[in-house]
Amino acid sequence: MKYLHLVTLLSFTVVSCQHKETPPTNPTTEKTEVIVHDEYAGEEPTEPEGTEYYEPKVPVTGPALNGKAPKDATVLFDGSSLEGWVHSKDSTAAKWHLNDDGSMTVADKTGNIQTERVFGDIQLHIEWKSPADVQRDGQNRGNSGIFLNGLYEVQVLDNNDNDTYVNGQVGSIYKQTPPLAMASVASGEWNTYDIIYHAPEFNAEGGKIKSGTLTVLHNGVLVQDHTEIKGTTPYIGWPKNPAHGKGPLLLQDHGDNSRVSYRNIWVREL
Repeated sequence: MKYLHLVTLLSFTVVSCQHKETPPTNPTTEKTEVIVHDEYAGEEPTEPEGTEYYEPKVPVTGPALNGKAPKDATVLFDGSSLEGWVHSKDSTAAKWHLNDDGSMTVADKTGNIQTERVFGDIQLHIEWKSPADVQRDGQNRGNSGIFLNGLYEVQVLDNNDNDTYVNGQVGSIYKQTPPLAMASVASGEWNTYDIIYHAPEFNAEGGKIKSGTLTVLHNGVLVQDHTEIKGTTPYIGWPKNPAHGKGPLLLQDHGDNSRVSYRNIWVREL
């Protein structure tokens, strides 16, 4: 009996060991690094003056009311000329149409144009409109694009009663991220984009170590909220991540007589 009792006990022990399982990992209980702000370490002030500072002074730029460029902005297009813009293909002077109302319109099949100046992180204000006389549908209606760093496209498109793939509709980061909302005005009226662009960062070997981001307000409505840029925005294929520095602001000629117009373009370097 003692022998049988010992065998039974050993069997129970073996079976118990075999069925012992490691508790599943709960991501919510895993330890994560706690953020500590070193400037608030040490003895806490007991007077209000202990948490106030007066330097460095904040630069005065003035307002950007109704899209008007603030004092510290660089005006890229004010309607007076196409100076400072060249064709992307051959760097010749831009041949798009300069209009009496202070806008410019894509000259069909002349090619994309871009700024001679190059930029990194920027705040961009730009206004655009599609033609009032609607022609065609899908991606061939009022199509253009605004490329940050010459590489990353925020889509311009007449989507009014005109469905298309959502990561290619107006306000999208083209072929990557749909907009959070549809905020277009009527076809033929002026839209505004206010864009905050932070460029990606690369290591010495050319590998991307930090993604770029885009925040876009379309007619005052947030449609991209600090959205990660996953790479270039090609029509076919995956995003690519070539190492780069500063680059131009590029405006697209879609090559289908989309007749998109632009006006009041300015940037603030960040």
